[in-house]
Amino acid sequence: MATPARRLNVRPPDKGSFPLDHEGECKTVMMKYMSCLKTHKQENDKCRIQAKDYLECRMNKNLMAKENWSKLGYRDMDDTSTETVSEKS
Repeated sequence: MATPARRLNVRPPDKGSFPLDHEGECKTVMMKYMSCLKTHKQENDKCRIQAKDYLECRMNKNLMAKENWSKLGYRDMDDTSTETVSEKS
């Protein structure tokens, strides 16, 4: 007699899903972040500014919900905008 398969409790992510950047609107900012990671041997703490720029681009292009920086782990950078004007448009 076979035991019945357990049913898994599946939950959606806390923040929900977010659209992929199919149009490449934030690709240049993402590439800067990836380049920084490569330069610093994947030490992401050294690339926090680039990561924040990427999140800011995604929020500005409606690719993710606007969030308070402190909720995203940038409490110490709440009021700083590091993205250049040309990247925002």
